[in-house]
Amino acid sequence: MITKSIKYFLLAGMVSCGIVASLTSCSEWDDHYEGNGSAAGSDQTLWQQLKQNPQLSDFCQVLEQTKVFRMHKKTPVSYAQLLDGGQSFTVVAPLNGTFNRDSLLELVKTNQGDSVVEKFFVFNHLSRQASSLKDVEQRMLMLNSKHVTTKTGSIEDVAVTASNLHAKNGVLHITERPLPYKYNLYEALCDMPDMKPVGLSLRQYEQDYFSADESVSSGIVEGVPVYVDSVIIEYNRMLQAIGLINNEDSAYWAVAPSAQGWQQAWDEATKYFVYDEKVLKRDSIQHYWTTRALLEDAIFNMTDQHNTQDSLVSVPYLSWRKGYVSGKPVFHVFKEPFAPGGILYGAEPVSCSNGMFYKTDAWPFTPAQTYLKELWSEGEATWLITSENDCSYNTRREIADSISENAYLQILPSTGTSNWSLTFRVNNTLSGDYDICAIILPKAVSNTNPDLRPCKFKAFVNYVDEKGKEKTFDCGDQQFQNNPEKVDTIVLAEAFHFPACNYDQQDIKVSVKLQCSILARETSRFAREMYLDCIYLRPRRN
Repeated sequence: MITKSIKYFLLAGMVSCGIVASLTSCSEWDDHYEGNGSAAGSDQTLWQQLKQNPQLSDFCQVLEQTKVFRMHKKTPVSYAQLLDGGQSFTVVAPLNGTFNRDSLLELVKTNQGDSVVEKFFVFNHLSRQASSLKDVEQRMLMLNSKHVTTKTGSIEDVAVTASNLHAKNGVLHITERPLPYKYNLYEALCDMPDMKPVGLSLRQYEQDYFSADESVSSGIVEGVPVYVDSVIIEYNRMLQAIGLINNEDSAYWAVAPSAQGWQQAWDEATKYFVYDEKVLKRDSIQHYWTTRALLEDAIFNMTDQHNTQDSLVSVPYLSWRKGYVSGKPVFHVFKEPFAPGGILYGAEPVSCSNGMFYKTDAWPFTPAQTYLKELWSEGEATWLITSENDCSYNTRREIADSISENAYLQILPSTGTSNWSLTFRVNNTLSGDYDICAIILPKAVSNTNPDLRPCKFKAFVNYVDEKGKEKTFDCGDQQFQNNPEKVDTIVLAEAFHFPACNYDQQDIKVSVKLQCSILARETSRFAREMYLDCIYLRPRRN
């Protein structure tokens, strides 16, 4: 989801026309907005009405000193000048003495402080709609993209002392105090003081771009397009993956720990995403996947939930898989979230403008519930085979609870004495420890008179070290044999440590090679044919 920043509509045309002190010298801009919802009944501007009311002098001072930001830069134009021009607004003005004027005026002296005052105070009291209060409850969209509820006598449950004061460029309402600013979930994660480490991680992925298609063009001057109304799109590319929690029109839940809990979870998670030195921008990739690993299962789109007391499904669930598959665990599903041990048990609920934020002391998940997943290279997934020697193979399907994905690979030697080999790619390994296993099926799965001889084989693990240098582990030079009478999970390497992460990489650097190792004189004791269900990596917490 892409969020449009309303503030950029306000000034784009004026800046392109070189306006600093006067808002009326750019006729194209005023023509574009003049009469757009304006209310008749006064020949005064909104600013003139504000200035003549002595009870609103504090608010006026803040508007005079707060400058409009455009493209993250402060412009010379104040909000007082905007309200004295031809654009249409609704202004909600709080009475003197109901907010800390001096602290706001001190903030606007710096660029960063001005931006804060603009976002949290000015935008919260201005709307592009011309909205009169009526007996029926209505919603009004403010410049910060938040909706407030209005009706006769109140705005967002704040009492109105004077309402529907019409100006030639809009409507003025006077309230007994400022309107409350309600964080959306993204702002809660980024701006609440005790969530600062989460915000620092998330804000690194904010970007914006100019949208020519949605902007209003005034033609081409000397071969260069000129826009009277420039639309700048702000978005966070991390949110595209974990959930659009900056969207005011959506409904989400989110859970995250405060500073200490976040740091503890981060320190553990980041160790699993250490890429080798040959991976470009490896530090940036490590930061991205650590952040995503901690937050990907912490966002819940409420349109996807059935019974929040029974379970919650996080945003990636619908794009992953539903239900149990051949006994494998389901990720992105969290049972009884409010019960003892649940991810929301004991969490502090914070109401937000687009949902509910649950604040915890510690990260409420375990690595095994989220990023430290089992890895399965299915035997029948022949596209994972990177090399083969002295063999042929066939995919077979059998519906049984004991067979992963209800399919397996039948491996046949080229000749009666061929010691075949097959190498299988393993995707998405982390820089951590795994038990590396092969699951081998008995011949009885497809034969009523099965060959009960075991297969004898060796195994090799191919990987890279921290420098990106290729390495091979021979699994202790062991000779493995499967039990031909059962589904046999054979541990090829126990607690094997991958020094470098290979998560989400096109250049797959991890593979497992199986090599039949039956001597000619052992042919009567062993079978060279194998029914391979899968290569299975079972993670161990570092």
